[in-house]
Amino acid sequence: MGGHSHWSQIKRQKGSSDVKRGALFTKLSREITVAAREGGGDPDMNPRLRLAIEKAREGNMPADTIDRAVKRGSGAEGDAVQLQEARFEGYGPNGVAIMVDALTDNRNRTVAELRTALTRGGGSLGETGCVGWLFDSRGVLTIPIDTHDPDELALASIDAGAADVEVVGEQVEVYTAPTELDRVRKALLEQGIPVQSAELTALPKSSVALDDKTAGQVLRLLDTLEDLDDIQHVYSNADFPEAVLLDYAGR
Repeated sequence: MGGHSHWSQIKRQKGSSDVKRGALFTKLSREITVAAREGGGDPDMNPRLRLAIEKAREGNMPADTIDRAVKRGSGAEGDAVQLQEARFEGYGPNGVAIMVDALTDNRNRTVAELRTALTRGGGSLGETGCVGWLFDSRGVLTIPIDTHDPDELALASIDAGAADVEVVGEQVEVYTAPTELDRVRKALLEQGIPVQSAELTALPKSSVALDDKTAGQVLRLLDTLEDLDDIQHVYSNADFPEAVLLDYAGR
């Protein structure tokens, strides 16, 4: 899980200072819109929408932009939502498994963009199911340690229903079954425990250790995939050397 933790931390750090904030807002808006379309526009009755709105707030999305995305999805503004959810699988350099989730209004365009990015990055687009078996769906919450005792945070998380807990640097990462993510998040907040982020993710069952050169290639490829307009989430089973991650984080 540590590979996911470090990569996720760095993405959040880079995202907080990313000049491409408009692109980030587009991805967040799409998730809110689809969540509202699938489960209705009331976040109290729609856990997926509730989590999407929380993530948008973490990204400092304006409230009126969030509201418009909810209305688009729920049909309150009369807009026809054509976005489709899709998952694609493939490989990166050194056989690294890569899986991406997309929200797209044109599947053929998304496939073409993915294939081009993967090929240029030293990888390839695979068939459905080629690497999906290497990942488990999980909910993950991050809790900043700050002045808290990490052992107490871990115990509180387990009591709240967490399946596993890991201390990573200055934060505690809490893992849950996908269906338990929102319930555990609310239980922690009710105890006064600050939850920095909560999201559904795909965790690798095993990882591929990379040397410095290959790690750099994979990081650049993952960045390229993250930047594609239709791609919402990117997952891999790459195990990056700490020095390479630290260098990447500083760029």
